[in-house]
Amino acid sequence: MIEHPVVTETVAQLAAVMQLAIPRNQIQAAMGPGLSEIMETLEAQGIRPAGPWFTHHFKMDPATFDFEICVPVTASVTPVGRVKAGAFPVLTVVRTTYHGGYEGLGAAWGEFKAWIATHGHTTGPDLFECYVVGPDTSPNSADWRTVLWQPLL
Repeated sequence: MIEHPVVTETVAQLAAVMQLAIPRNQIQAAMGPGLSEIMETLEAQGIRPAGPWFTHHFKMDPATFDFEICVPVTASVTPVGRVKAGAFPVLTVVRTTYHGGYEGLGAAWGEFKAWIATHGHTTGPDLFECYVVGPDTSPNSADWRTVLWQPLL
């Protein structure tokens, strides 16, 4: 389900971001339009993505997703509507890659968190998912790859 986790450092990254706080059951309805809005803003400003898009979840709550949809960029975006300029610092994280459809992400996170606890790491409340290969790249969900990373304290 997940690859062997590793402790590593991220790189500093500019991003175009959109923060949302929504009921968990609305995630599928909000994610696509939010990402499209960011991509339209980037196109209008002549800015190209610098890698795969990702989400930054501020904390996990059983009822609500409080998170940002993020697209890495090489130049700062001018804020328009819900799209803002963002930047992520260098972080020490535990990282793994999940193979499969999005419906399995909950179980993948459970397996990942168990590994983190077993290995004695202390994490913060936020987490990240990077959608490296998804439905926009392959119709076969067995091909999909989502990188999961959890910042360490």
